[in-house]
Amino acid sequence: MKLPLSGRALTAGAVAVATLVTGGSAAGAAPAAHATATAHDPAAVAAAPDIPVANVKAHLTQLQSIATANGGNRAHGRPGYQASLDYVKAKLDAAGFTTTVQRFTASGRTGYNLIADWPGGDAQQVVMAGSHLDSVSSGPGINDNGSGSAAVLETALAVARSGYQPAKHLRFAWWGAEELGLVGSRYYVNSLGSTGRAKISGYLNFDMIGSPNPGYFVYDDDPVIEKTFKDYYAGLGVPTEIETEGDGRSDHAPFKNAGVPVGGLFSGADYRKTSAQAAKWGGTAGQPFDRCYHSSCDTTANINDTALNRNSDAIAYAMWELSQ
Repeated sequence: MKLPLSGRALTAGAVAVATLVTGGSAAGAAPAAHATATAHDPAAVAAAPDIPVANVKAHLTQLQSIATANGGNRAHGRPGYQASLDYVKAKLDAAGFTTTVQRFTASGRTGYNLIADWPGGDAQQVVMAGSHLDSVSSGPGINDNGSGSAAVLETALAVARSGYQPAKHLRFAWWGAEELGLVGSRYYVNSLGSTGRAKISGYLNFDMIGSPNPGYFVYDDDPVIEKTFKDYYAGLGVPTEIETEGDGRSDHAPFKNAGVPVGGLFSGADYRKTSAQAAKWGGTAGQPFDRCYHSSCDTTANINDTALNRNSDAIAYAMWELSQ
């Protein structure tokens, strides 16, 4: 998640002309889908799979290794970011996605977005999940935002494993240069034009979903998407709160500003957990949700497995529910 406006410096003329490169083709399980079975619409009865948290953590281990081998970070314009993108893209290509790398320039360095489309579904109705793949330069960014990136990746791979063929078209994205001011996602939204933006039925954003002292926050932007996530958590008996700490500070903002319905999940950054929140969620009152936010200690040790598991399953639940 990017710093508040007062806490970051933006470079004028951050985005330059871009080119497209196309390549290659447990606990907290989601509640059953609400759709009613019909003989003529088998997709309507498809239920989201459980997302194995071990698989999500394996992706985080790979992102940690990439950061360790590349100066301790995966920041925009650095070798660690390129290696992270290559890792995610290779997984998606092997699973049968059509991947597109979108190139832009920010702060004098080349950045990249990665877009993955699952074949099939109504191209006039796109359900999209995304997360930023870059870290800050001061650390490996495993919660911020390896957690969202890994969970979105594993959800995409679950689509491929299940052979899911929903009525709507599924698209997944990993954004570059979020930490410099949502540069990659803003570039993508602008590149779509009004016609392309109108095809997106909903954009779901996942930025920091494994915080070590977690809360369970739901974006309150689009009511349908919001209700989908709240229904999932109600099925687990886990209370949620409306997300306010990161409002406008992550990659949903360019979509929302362009009129696209948005939603998402968040487990907290440097705000401190209240006593009331600790009473309903556990954890430690008076401490930040993520004490390693934007720091070198944002490593694989900085993840709460329960929050990561629940939120990963929630991503799959929402993508299945909203695409049928």
